[in-house]
Parts: sequence; C-alpha cells; structure tokens
Amino acid sequence: MEAVKPSSSLEILVREPEGFCVWNGPPFGNGEPSIKLEKVPCSSATFSEDGSRLMVMKPESVICIYDCSSFKEMRSFQVSNVLAAALSPCGTYLQTFQKSLTPQDKNVVLWKIDNGDAVYHQFQKNMTKTTWPSIRFSSDEAVACRMATNEMQFFDPRDFSKGIIHQLRVPGVAAIELAKVPGSHVAAYVPESKGSPASVQIFPCGKDMQSQPVARRSFFRCSSVQLNWNCGSTGLLVVVQSDVDKTNQSYYGESKLNYLTTDGTHEGLVPLRKEGPVHDVQWSYSGSEFAVVYGFMPASATLFDKKCKPLLELGTGPYNTIRWNPKGKFLCLAGFGNLPGDMAFWDYANKKQLGTTRAECSVTSEWSPDGCYFMTATTAPRLQVDNGYAQS
Repeated sequence: MEAVKPSSSLEILVREPEGFCVWNGPPFGNGEPSIKLEKVPCSSATFSEDGSRLMVMKPESVICIYDCSSFKEMRSFQVSNVLAAALSPCGTYLQTFQKSLTPQDKNVVLWKIDNGDAVYHQFQKNMTKTTWPSIRFSSDEAVACRMATNEMQFFDPRDFSKGIIHQLRVPGVAAIELAKVPGSHVAAYVPESKGSPASVQIFPCGKDMQSQPVARRSFFRCSSVQLNWNCGSTGLLVVVQSDVDKTNQSYYGESKLNYLTTDGTHEGLVPLRKEGPVHDVQWSYSGSEFAVVYGFMPASATLFDKKCKPLLELGTGPYNTIRWNPKGKFLCLAGFGNLPGDMAFWDYANKKQLGTTRAECSVTSEWSPDGCYFMTATTAPRLQVDNGYAQS
C-alpha cells in the first residue's frame, strides 16, 4: 500500500498492487471498496483541495483527471517527459512540469481541464519543494501568482491569456506562500545574504496590492522556513529552521516559531514555555486557534488563540503531530514516525481529554471530512512491510 488520502467528500484513495481503489466511507461495511478504478499501473494519485477532481499519473506520461461525483474519467493529457503535476484547489487547472533541455523550452504548462487547452507556458529551471507548484492559487482560486527572480508575478485566474497583470518586487525572494481564503495577502521569504538577516514579509495582494509590507520579521541563523496561513488570512505562523544548534543540544538543528498578523499587531516569537525544537504547528479549521508541539522529549503541547495568548496546556508526552477535527471541537495529539504512535484526543472547547490509544508504525494520519473518524496508515516508501490503515 502506497498512498492514503481523504477527499472532502468522504472518499479515500488506496494504491494497492493491482491498482487504485476508492473507498466510500468510513465506515467501510463489508470491507470491500465501493469503487474500483481500472487496474492499470500508476505512479501517484491526488485529490484536488476541494475533493471535486482526482488526478492519476499513469505510464507513458499520461495524466488522467476523474470527476469525483461519478469517478468517470473526464479528460486525459499526454505530456512528454513529465516530472510532476498538480491540480489547482478547485480542480479548474492542471499544472505540469517537464524535463527541459534549453531555456527556450517552456516546460511549465497550465492546462484548463474542462476543455484541455494549454492556457499558460513558462520556463522553470528546476523543481524544488519551495518552487513547486510554480503557479500558486488561493483556495477559492480568486488569486493566482508565481515567484520569479527578485519578484512575485500575479495573474487573472479567470483569463491567463492576459499574462502577468501585476508585479511585486522583492529582491532575493526564495519562497512564497499565498493566503488561503481570502487570498488577500502573500508572504515572501528572503534568506540571509552578505551579513543581512533573513526575513519574512507580508504584502497585500489583489485589489489592495501595494509594494510596502504590512508586516515583517527578521532573523539570523536561518536555513529554511515553513509558512502557514490561517483560514481568514489574518495570521501567519513561521517556523524558522537552522541546520546547526549552537547550544549543541539537538542533532537536527534549531527551530523557532514566529507569528505575524496582517494588521501589524503582532510580529514576534510565540511564547513557548519549553526549550527545544518545534515538532508541529497547525491552525484550527476556523483559523481562530493554533496548536504547537514543541520541546525536547517528552514534548509539550499548547493551544493559542489568534492573538498568540495561551488558551490550554495539552500536557507532555512522546508527541510530534497535531491533527484538528475539521467539523467539531476536537483535536488529536500524536507521536508518529520514529515515535511509538501514542494518540490523545482532546475536547479543547471544554478543556478535557477524551481518551488515549496507540497506532504503532504510523506514517500518515487524517480526520475524515465529516469529523467522525480518525484514520492512521502505514505506507510506502517510508515502510515497506506491515502496510495498512485503521480507523477510530
């Protein structure tokens, strides 16, 4: 088993040796998948963010798009030498990255799925975690932008034939993150250079676009950052990672958690009460709270409001993962990967722990979109034996 991921409509996708199966659940009834796609070799499969479309990458550089209301193939694309592909959040566009031999080859192509037309072409030298997908969309696809050399470029997501409609100059920009909903702001990361500190800046975009940041945070000893917007686009969490821990307490380097707000009321460190790395930080689905797992083991976990004030201490334990329930007032605090798999479920609104259990050797975990079930899975390539999944 290689891939397990819920969509927004209670389906999960499982890649088994003979092909892909779509399970309509949970619960799973008689233990048989409700839908089986044709048994063909596939390298990957991904739902769009809203769960409306499914992308399956097949041999011979064929990419098939399925309508998730019927799981019928709606369109296929033959893209030679394709190395990566991504769906836009609402499943309107397919973006592909092809192997390129010369800068004249425009190897990033944006396809309109409904009619199969290529609506935009762009050259991109290489693909990394911070540069792919090349074109970023807000969750409602109201804003589209991409990072270029020393600038951010914006497009009309309804008509890419207009080309670049706005440009925002940010010298040295190395990573960007567009706000989710609304797509009112964009965050830009600039690494250290020639003695100048690294920085993360927040710029308005869309109708209120301006060249001056509304918030900025600078820091030294920064190798990389993780940028995490809340729903509502009012706050940005920034995990700053350094490859070297100058205190010599951690082999994995040093990490700090910063918090910036779009109204400028907060630009600083999150007040964590224990020394050590930041293992995980996640916003709630409402965007009103965030939870952090941090510190040397046994790690601590704290719940904060969007003003960065502590709301609830979730205790300590062998934890490195936070998963928020998408519909209710619950969250799961867990320790996966190289930890034993302990899970603690909390009713954070009533400030009480509901229960604990264990899912050993888990690699991935997700709540069901209706918030009634929690799934863990052991998947390849992280683990090649005892693969499977469980619901609770």
